Amino acid sequence: MALRAVIFDYGMVLTGPQEPEALAALLRITGLGQERFHSLYWADRHAYDEGKLTGVEFWEKFISEAGLELGPDAVAELNDWDARLWTTENVEMLRWQECLMTAGLKTAILSNMGDAVLARIEREVGWIKRFDLQVWSSQLLVAKPDSRIYTHTLNLLGVEPAEVLFLDDRLVNIVAARALGMQGFVFSTVEQLRVDLVATGLDRELPLPA
Repeated sequence: MALRAVIFDYGMVLTGPQEPEALAALLRITGLGQERFHSLYWADRHAYDEGKLTGVEFWEKFISEAGLELGPDAVAELNDWDARLWTTENVEMLRWQECLMTAGLKTAILSNMGDAVLARIEREVGWIKRFDLQVWSSQLLVAKPDSRIYTHTLNLLGVEPAEVLFLDDRLVNIVAARALGMQGFVFSTVEQLRVDLVATGLDRELPLPA
């Protein structure tokens, strides 16, 4: 079955590494070292992505578990810098998405994303509007790798699993997509993506990223 759509994760696929200035600001506000900060940051991130915590609740919980004394102004600042953390564009991948559109393929974003970060992205990242579909976990109250969010995306795109290539930087999310019948690659670099496309023969169906 020929490919009709490519679904992209947002963070670390369409965007690059965390924005250094934003990370430095988060560390400065909390006064934590990177190891301690990241341990607390990722502990409840999935719950935040699932919409079980709002951005305010996420950072209030972070502050409490870190034993910090920070008020509402700091929470608002943390939310703001957290959103900026995920706005470094992966220019090569965005250029490839435009090539896919020109070639007649559907493109979609399927991302685990908390509400406060998403609000800033929707407000300030104009290129997301180029995609045929955007699916954000906090709006559905379900996150990858739960199969329901993949099925929801496929249904809205109007495609069968075998007609889709899915790209994500986390193996667990690719495994879940493959279990539904999609083709999927763990994304690391554009160079590796080209290798994967050629190795699987998908270069005969898709333009290669430049």
